[in-house]
Amino acid sequence: MIRGFSSLLLALFLAVALVAAAQQQDPSSNPPASAAPDDAVANPGRPTVATPATLTPVGYFQFETGVLAAWNSPGLSSQENLTEVIKFCVSRRIQLLASAEPYVHSSAVGQPTNAPGDVALGIQGVVHQGEGAQPTVALSYFGRVYSGDAPDLDIGSFRDSAILLVSADVKGFHYDTNYLFNEVVDGGVRRAQFGQTLSVSHSLHKKLGISGEIWHFTQPFLRSNTVGNLWALNYNMRKNLVLDGGFNRGLTSTSTRWEAFAGFTYLLPHKVSLH
Repeated sequence: MIRGFSSLLLALFLAVALVAAAQQQDPSSNPPASAAPDDAVANPGRPTVATPATLTPVGYFQFETGVLAAWNSPGLSSQENLTEVIKFCVSRRIQLLASAEPYVHSSAVGQPTNAPGDVALGIQGVVHQGEGAQPTVALSYFGRVYSGDAPDLDIGSFRDSAILLVSADVKGFHYDTNYLFNEVVDGGVRRAQFGQTLSVSHSLHKKLGISGEIWHFTQPFLRSNTVGNLWALNYNMRKNLVLDGGFNRGLTSTSTRWEAFAGFTYLLPHKVSLH
């Protein structure tokens, strides 16, 4: 049943993409690219592990693109990858998501490899819309639709994932916290994986912000836990374009020792009409 649900999500994404393509081909349906509407403000989910409970603007595609370099992960000496997350909000409470690793270069002992990573589709729904210190609460589900050949870092890759998301603003600080329940598979053996993340961000300037995060995931096949401490800066170049960069430090013997990352979040300024 879950595999069928993932296929349904893929069909929904394809349908939305076709509608978007038709809108882009009709010049009368879109304002000039330089005149982004007032509600076209990016809502980045990267580079932290935690994802916001709040959704992106309704009717806009958001692209979250990044590169990551990691060193000293279980079974790997280093890895570099390209990541992409696409979000599209169909209503004030429902958002579709797709995540992929199009390219991964990994180095084990004398065995460098190039291979794509997994592709997953998801849906996120807001169950309580908060404001200010009153938290927004959401639930999401991700299902893997393509299993790549690239080796995994310390967290591993899920087959199915259910997430509880909470976000709020308190005294000038914004926080996102997630509670993850994953199904992971190794050689046909299935195990449950649990994770918790807490990210806190603060504005340093009108366009510059800083984020700090602590995260934890169980490692059922290693019978261990991976814990990391992440720090990142973001620069709001425009209201629909946010640049980011930072690093993560693993805190246990089975955690990736160091990770460095950089990327951007871009909200297309053209709204898609689904009517």
